[in-house]
Amino acid sequence: MKRRVWGTAAAVVAATVTGVIVFQGVHGTAGGPDDKSATPVTGPVSTTVHTTAVKAEGDRAEVPERGTTEFSLIGLSWTKPSAQLPGTVQVRTRNARTGTWGSWVTLDTGGNGAAAEESRRGATDPAWVGPSNGVQARVDGHGSPLPAGMRLEMVDPGVSRASVDADPVAFKVDEPTGTPGDETSEPADASTGTDAPVAEPSSSPSTPLPSDSPTTGTVSPSPTPSGSTNPTLPPAPVSNAPEPPIVTRAQWGADESLNTEAPEYGTEVKAVFVHHTVNANDYSCADSAAMVRAIRTYHIQSNGWKDIGYNFLVDKCGTIFEGRKGGVDRPVIGAHTPGFNTNTVGIAVLGEYSSIDASAAAKASVARLAAWKLGQYGHDPAGKVDLTAGLDNGKFKLGQTASFYRISGHRDGYSTECPGDKLYASLPGIRTLAGGPVTGLALKPFGQAGVVGTTAYTKGPLTVNWAITSPAALVQRYEVLVDGKVAATAGPTATSAPVALVAGRHTVAVRAVHVSGRTAVTPDATVIADTTAPAFTTKPSVSLTTGTVNTAAVPVILGWKATDTAALKEVRLTVPSAHTYGPATYTTALTSNSGTATTWSMTARDQAGNTTTATTTATPVILQETSAGRTGTWTTKSSTSYLGGKSYASGSKNASLTWKFTGRSAAWVVSRASSSGQAYVYVDGIKTATVDLKSTATKYRDVAWTKNWSTSSAHTIKIVVVGTSGRPTITTDGLVYMK
Repeated sequence: MKRRVWGTAAAVVAATVTGVIVFQGVHGTAGGPDDKSATPVTGPVSTTVHTTAVKAEGDRAEVPERGTTEFSLIGLSWTKPSAQLPGTVQVRTRNARTGTWGSWVTLDTGGNGAAAEESRRGATDPAWVGPSNGVQARVDGHGSPLPAGMRLEMVDPGVSRASVDADPVAFKVDEPTGTPGDETSEPADASTGTDAPVAEPSSSPSTPLPSDSPTTGTVSPSPTPSGSTNPTLPPAPVSNAPEPPIVTRAQWGADESLNTEAPEYGTEVKAVFVHHTVNANDYSCADSAAMVRAIRTYHIQSNGWKDIGYNFLVDKCGTIFEGRKGGVDRPVIGAHTPGFNTNTVGIAVLGEYSSIDASAAAKASVARLAAWKLGQYGHDPAGKVDLTAGLDNGKFKLGQTASFYRISGHRDGYSTECPGDKLYASLPGIRTLAGGPVTGLALKPFGQAGVVGTTAYTKGPLTVNWAITSPAALVQRYEVLVDGKVAATAGPTATSAPVALVAGRHTVAVRAVHVSGRTAVTPDATVIADTTAPAFTTKPSVSLTTGTVNTAAVPVILGWKATDTAALKEVRLTVPSAHTYGPATYTTALTSNSGTATTWSMTARDQAGNTTTATTTATPVILQETSAGRTGTWTTKSSTSYLGGKSYASGSKNASLTWKFTGRSAAWVVSRASSSGQAYVYVDGIKTATVDLKSTATKYRDVAWTKNWSTSSAHTIKIVVVGTSGRPTITTDGLVYMK
């Protein structure tokens, strides 16, 4: 049976700190659905820590549901920083806006002692829960005793003004005795029963606490928490990678009066350790600055550290926040990976990445930041380094040397699951992004060029286009290579560049230079610069062809042949109608008005864009059967199905019709049926064909025979009835010639 002590809001211990924020929007973001700028805020912003004592009874402890002053970040701390908390710690909170209780959240106890050289209390990693006004907690040691002096640490980051519940529900607390700091005792005043809040012990000791192995002779930097050079420090080394945009401490609202100790420095940055902050991933990027303020307040007020432990923090939109003070361009000793805090940088990604990966924007920013910091000292972000443990951290012994990737996960240097399985699995990709070469480099279709297979064609000017998957910020420049030599250069954000080619065959490629100096080159593309226009080796010409004749639609064949010295792309008919034909097409069936001169205009275009135009003019003329010279017996037939409404029919052997004209093409027009007979065709007095008009389907105005000549000249066409046995009759509907 557990003994319970019931209390009220009097047991809540609060410590309030005030700062000034000039947050001018989200800087250095890479876009995304949560890429929202925070509303600019000026003036004081209070961050407040509310604590609730948690009484341990054997290996268990709990805080039942109860109302609280509003907070957004929560963790659990205990008296002795060296004490371990076995088992699990879970909390759930009540949404201050909706009044609903959320799911249980497990607090990470793997960070116990993560900054033991600075800590004045042991603590879990905190969790961002958003604006909340109620809490419930449970601690299970799984058979092991729990550390003394446990208390919930609830931080209001100043995003919204907290309002104290007038009548909080009863809650269970430890009944403390003794003084804070003694593992066997609990915080004083936790059972006083008064309403006066108890001030949090000062988080700024008079002398800096030691790091794992700092350099001697600590120098105070410029009071500006940016990368500006302090007159007492040598100039910061210039990196071979560009500095990414960073939200400074002043911009996210750090209250510099909270911790007055001077920062400590290493001699260089040898490696980067990547962390996650183990909070929910559904936060808005507009809240990121408040999250950073809350984490810093927790580290100082709850852990008792001299400042926020991380050197930098990155949100899911890719915004980078300055962490521990001392200058972003300095090798500031942080409190992130015990035993390896000196000469390393701790970068924390806001969120929890055990089951889902960090956003591409966040990973790109981690890569950019790591490339810049390691590049200050000429280190390859994709390489490895030997580091020596500055203390016994449970995974490495004091003085033990181990090999690390230059960009490693927290778990590589300490016994923890941080930075989560998914983010940890992405570290090789982050190393590649940071160390190069540029990934995903590929040529895209050229501008001003046609393509056949793998060969492109241009008149000379060419726009070379490309794409990458690496962040543009990690690119130093692009070089367009023509025949292996640099023909053009472009900046890191460019995706194209113009070049001018002399006539002939060339190879074109793009080389991307990473900020590390590593290069990636696309495969060569073959480009032919061609300034010679295509030629019509056979000029366009129009001739009569088979089909059904109407006065407004005489069937014709348009013929041509175009060639090109490089690659013909197409031939376009532009007048009297628009059609496009492939390079291997030489004829097309069309129709033309009779009795009207029609101009046919064609343009040949090659793959480079050179063009040639050619035209021809032709007039189809219909000669009625009445205009022919006749021999033998012919009968006139009338029907709207005939040209002009009439036709001639004859079954008399050797009856004939003769037309004379001057032209270059002729077509005999007939009616056809199953009983139709045959006829001889004479051209200029010479028998050239025997035409059988028999057809299973009845046809009118049908072209039964054609003849074409290369030039226009005078011709005579004579039709003679064969007198075929059983079907001697033929019906003629006239002659069409091309004038």
